[in-house]
Amino acid sequence: MHIDTITSPELAWQQEALCAQTGAEFFFPEPGSSVREAKRICGLCPIRPACLEYALDHDERFGVWGGMSEKERLELRRAAR
Repeated sequence: MHIDTITSPELAWQQEALCAQTGAEFFFPEPGSSVREAKRICGLCPIRPACLEYALDHDERFGVWGGMSEKERLELRRAAR
């Protein structure tokens, strides 16, 4: 059985992201686990700026997005105020 999915134009960039080709465990690690590998992958990804912008615009509170951890994004939001 095959299920077709429809991708919103707003989220089309996600299909090109390097994280879409790796395991989610790197980007959504258990509490206290390292995010080093996720950040390394993000550093190589041409979609990183769009990913970070999406995470900030949509208040993503979990995982590594655009090369930044939850804590780093929170600090970035606070500094922008």
